[in-house]
Amino acid sequence: MKIQIHLALIISCISLNYAEDIISEEFDGLENEIAENIWSKFDNEILKTITASKALYDPSKSGIRSILKKQIQADLNSFKDGITATMVESAVPYGTHYQLINHTLYRQNNCLFPSRCEGNEHFLLKLTDLPDFEIIVNHRDYPQVSKHFNAKIPVFSFSKTDDYADIMYPAWSFWCGGPAIKLYPTGIGRWDKLRKLLMKEAEHWPWEEKKNKGFFRGSRTNSERDELIYLSREMPDLIDAAYTKNQAWKSVKDTLDAEPAPEVSFQEHCHYKYLFNFRGVAASFRYKHLFLCKSLVFHVGDEWKEFFYDVLKPWVHYVPIKKDYTRKDIRDILMFFKKHDTLAREIAANGYNLIKDHLKLSNVKWYWKNLLEEYIKLQNLTPEFNPALMRVT
Repeated sequence: MKIQIHLALIISCISLNYAEDIISEEFDGLENEIAENIWSKFDNEILKTITASKALYDPSKSGIRSILKKQIQADLNSFKDGITATMVESAVPYGTHYQLINHTLYRQNNCLFPSRCEGNEHFLLKLTDLPDFEIIVNHRDYPQVSKHFNAKIPVFSFSKTDDYADIMYPAWSFWCGGPAIKLYPTGIGRWDKLRKLLMKEAEHWPWEEKKNKGFFRGSRTNSERDELIYLSREMPDLIDAAYTKNQAWKSVKDTLDAEPAPEVSFQEHCHYKYLFNFRGVAASFRYKHLFLCKSLVFHVGDEWKEFFYDVLKPWVHYVPIKKDYTRKDIRDILMFFKKHDTLAREIAANGYNLIKDHLKLSNVKWYWKNLLEEYIKLQNLTPEFNPALMRVT
């Protein structure tokens, strides 16, 4: 009798465990099916967005320079009724004072950032055949003329958001005066030379040999980068992201309780398939360099811009990431492109080709020339030589 009871209990337990296994398997299957459906929906939405973006993009209809001319027109639109001597005078406190008088360039003596002035003057000195002009050039990182004050103050700045009325010009760093870090103690160097180095490195690291993960190195200039760093610590096989030191670094608290990572050259970025770009104090100086690695660029936030940003189209040349992204957002989009490797490679190539073909020093000079020509047309003044200024040679 006891043996029968024990046997019955054993059989019951076996049956119960078997049933639990079946239920568990079915639940796991359902869970996987739901997950697959969610992924499928996410994938389809991204694919639709990319397809629509590609269909809308037709550079042959407008042309790169037409897009750049629209940027010039938009920036100067505030001054369509003319630029007066009073307006220029009101701009003097916001930047460096320049004059072109009788084909000679002059500048105020005290330049706040000498290497930045030198970078801009490289291009201005090539344009001394223009009619006389008088401009104020902001060499700080941040724009100066907020639209909230509704004031017409003609200040040239390299970067801005839609909240500012500054006139954008190509940054000094195309020639010199870029960010100085340990690897580049005198600044990141001339754009024409870096272009060649990066394109050569891209050849040494073709797509199929790049590391199949995301990558970011930079200092903690703002907290927008934090979630990417945390994701890297959670999923190091998916992304390698870490903070480096900057001038303000005092302790590991400034690098999210971790020792600062070593700085990484632009060339080393080319070893990875997926590269992340964030704004710094203003627009990021690294952005244009990343494209020349022929890697897929993920650009976070769309508020800050430089003169050439409108030429680059989201989902055609780069992958846009919202400013208030979550770790899940980054994980999902990286996983998507890992699954759609051919598409990732195509967008990376589009970005590379556009920057390679259309962001040369000759194009930078062209932009300066067209910007100043349009500005000169709006001058309701005859620039008079200011003896307090020094000649630039």
